[in-house]
Amino acid sequence: MLTRFELDNKRAPSVAEFKEAFDLLTGRKKPEEKKPEAEPLGFFAVFDLFTKEVGVSNNWTTATYTKFRSIRQHLYKYNRRLTLEGFDKTKFAEFVAYQQKKAGLLNTTVAKNVAFVRWFLRWAAANGYYSGLAHHQFRPRFKGLDCKEIIYLEWEELLHFLYFDFSDSNNSFGIVRDAFCFCCFTGLRYSDVAKLRKSDVYWEAVPPYISVVTKKTTKRLHIELNKYALAILEKYADIELPNDAALPVLSNQRMNNNLHDAAEAAGLNAPVRVVSFCGSDRMEAVVPKHEVITTHAGRRTFVVNALRLGIPPSVIMNWTGHNDYKAMKPYIKIVDAAKAENMERFNTFGTEQHQTKE
Repeated sequence: MLTRFELDNKRAPSVAEFKEAFDLLTGRKKPEEKKPEAEPLGFFAVFDLFTKEVGVSNNWTTATYTKFRSIRQHLYKYNRRLTLEGFDKTKFAEFVAYQQKKAGLLNTTVAKNVAFVRWFLRWAAANGYYSGLAHHQFRPRFKGLDCKEIIYLEWEELLHFLYFDFSDSNNSFGIVRDAFCFCCFTGLRYSDVAKLRKSDVYWEAVPPYISVVTKKTTKRLHIELNKYALAILEKYADIELPNDAALPVLSNQRMNNNLHDAAEAAGLNAPVRVVSFCGSDRMEAVVPKHEVITTHAGRRTFVVNALRLGIPPSVIMNWTGHNDYKAMKPYIKIVDAAKAENMERFNTFGTEQHQTKE
C-alpha cells in the first residue's frame, strides 16, 4: 500500500492519507461514487428558459410571448435536433433560408426574427449555455426593409371617414370608425384606446387632456385633446361601458376585420402600391387602401397630419411617446414628398390659366 502511494505520488503519505487508504483496503470505508455529470440543456429547453426568465424580468406583453412562440416553432420545423453547441453562423444562415424559401416569410419578418434569435444567443452566452459566436458573426443584409408602405389617411379622407353615415351598414362600423378616428386625432395605439377609462379624461382642464400609461412602453403620456377627439369622447360620455371604458372597443382581430369593411363601405379606395421582398424576389401589387388599413394606421395618420400642420417633431414625440428621432424619419419623408408634389403645381398653374383663356 505504501509502495503504491509513493510510486503514484512520489512522496510518503500523510497520517490522514494513510488512514484513509488503510480503511479503504480493509473495507472499513467504501470508495465514494462519482456523481454523473448533469446532461447540458438542449437548444429548445434553453430557449424556453430564456422566454420564461426574460419575459418575467422585462414584463413582456402577450404579443411578445406570441412572437417568441412563433420563432420557436420555426426553429423546430427548421431542425428539431438543433443543439446550442452546433449553432454557428452556417446554421443561422440555413435558418434564414428556411424562413424565406420554405416558410415563405417576408424579409421584414425574417429580419425581426434574426434580431430576436440573436438576443436569445446573447442571453445564452452570458448565462453559460452557449459558447459560440453566431450572434456576433452572422449579420445578414435583407432587401426591401425600407420599402414598406406607410398606410395612413389623408386629411380629406380622415374627415370623410369621420362623418360618414353608417346607418345603413353593419352596426359595429360606427363604433370601429370612432375608435380608429380617435387614434387618428390623438396618436394613441389601439391597445391604449382599448384600455382608456373615463377617469383618464380631464374635462375641466384648459384645454382638456387625457393622461395614460401606455401598454407597450409603460410611459405616461399627457395628450391635449383637439375638438375632433373631444367630440368622439362626448358621444359616449353618458353611456355606461364595461370597466368604465371611455370608448367601446372591439378585440383587435374583430377591430381590423370590421375596419377593412367599414373603410370599403366609406369608399376609401385610393390605390396603394405594396412592395415586399422574400429573399431576393420582389413582389408588387396595387390594392385599394381599405384592404391594407389597420388600427395602427390611426397612429400613423396622426403623425403625418401633425407634421403637415407644421407641428415640430419634438412636440409630436411628446404626444406619441416615441423615444428615437429615427422613428419620425419615414413620416418626414412622406411630408417632404407631398411638399414637392404641391410645389410642382406652380409649374402648371400659369399654363392651365393660359389654356383656359384660349
